[in-house]
Amino acid sequence: MRTLGFLPLLTYPDASSEKFVMNAIAVAKHLDLDVRAQCIYVDIPDVSNAFSGILLDVPQMIREAENKSRAAGKTLLDALRTAAVEAGVAVTTDETNAPPSGIGEIAATQARYGDLSLMEWDSANSSIRVVAEEVLFNSGRPVILLPSAMTVGVIDHVMIAWDGSRVAARALADATPFLLRAKRISVATVLDEKPIDKNSGEQLALALQRRGLDAEVLTLRVGDRAIGEAIQAHALEFGVQLLVMGGFGHSRIRDFVLGGATADVLNDVRLPILFSH
Repeated sequence: MRTLGFLPLLTYPDASSEKFVMNAIAVAKHLDLDVRAQCIYVDIPDVSNAFSGILLDVPQMIREAENKSRAAGKTLLDALRTAAVEAGVAVTTDETNAPPSGIGEIAATQARYGDLSLMEWDSANSSIRVVAEEVLFNSGRPVILLPSAMTVGVIDHVMIAWDGSRVAARALADATPFLLRAKRISVATVLDEKPIDKNSGEQLALALQRRGLDAEVLTLRVGDRAIGEAIQAHALEFGVQLLVMGGFGHSRIRDFVLGGATADVLNDVRLPILFSH
């Protein structure tokens, strides 16, 4: 059975970047994924009234925003199809409309029909971040966050942030396709952030080795740094190309209450991260 990756292409208020499209195709090629891309256009309700036309031409503003959304979608779809052909990745596309407040909900709902989602991450872009968080916490599927500031290449070294928790175990299982392809797997445990079984890292490495995977143990200390910052700094120092971790949190309308490591990492995603929730 083929693995299906879901790729939402956002067009409003900020469009997904073509860099994200290239990164997503690179991951799909690495995993031999089939990709289903959905371009989400904005459909803005007509809120004009007898007085709005006096100061603002609201209908015209709506038309301009919707036209900009569709133009951005066409550009992204063209870039996606070109990149997919060059990489030999099978891609299917469809298009849908959503009100501004419903874009994240549609993306999360559609993500449930795939095996994993590929999402752009830009900490400074609130509209892209909101949709990514919606998919992460409400789709029930793993999400790979791809920072828009970097180019994704080979993914040979995978680090698992391991604390023995349920969400970490879920992330471990969801990362199996990457682990099977990795040349190096690091099991990272943080010793000075919260009480954990000090032997849990060794136990996981041994379990992976029994499956024929080359796994090592890394014990980390965060010191006075935020845990998410420290984990990513260590990952980059060790040449990690994908960080695997559980995402702990729940949604509260559009606000998110997150576990410490999750919140820290989402504040500044510095490398591709596979999150499971």
